[in-house]
Amino acid sequence: MFERFTKDARSAVVDAQMVARSAHSDQIDSRHLLVALAESEGPARTALSDGGLDVADVVTRARASIEAGDALDPGALAAVGIDLDEVTRRTEATFGKGALTRAGRILRGRRKHIPFTADAKKSLELSLREAIRLGSKEINGGHLLLGLTRAESPARNLLSDAGADVERVRRLAEGTGKAA
Repeated sequence: MFERFTKDARSAVVDAQMVARSAHSDQIDSRHLLVALAESEGPARTALSDGGLDVADVVTRARASIEAGDALDPGALAAVGIDLDEVTRRTEATFGKGALTRAGRILRGRRKHIPFTADAKKSLELSLREAIRLGSKEINGGHLLLGLTRAESPARNLLSDAGADVERVRRLAEGTGKAA
């Protein structure tokens, strides 16, 4: 499938890896792909902007969501008897301030390839289906955006939360993905 990706679509997949690395994510989900598409010039960014979205706000929201999603959940840990604040306090008393954060970065930094989540894989598969539906032999960034917004995904939910009319954004992205 990746042999059908245009330069901008390939770049988005590579950039999603960089977004994940900068956020210290263990996996790439559809939000990482959305950030990559929104941060680079191309049909997806154009569709988002023409759809009335503040692209910088979408990127900020997505990055914040990614960061929040990767954090340890104190409530869930407390439910099984673990006091995260106490663990952090004791770890920092022994190993210094920020020891847990540094350890996490070191462990995540050893990985060369960050795997895609099921929703990201599904979005990439749907981008191929969208390209075929539109009569295109290639998959561009507009098709990737269509794949991200075709089914429920963290990226689609984020766009809705940002005030997007997702169906309008899809119609605009379809215009960028038509066969020439």
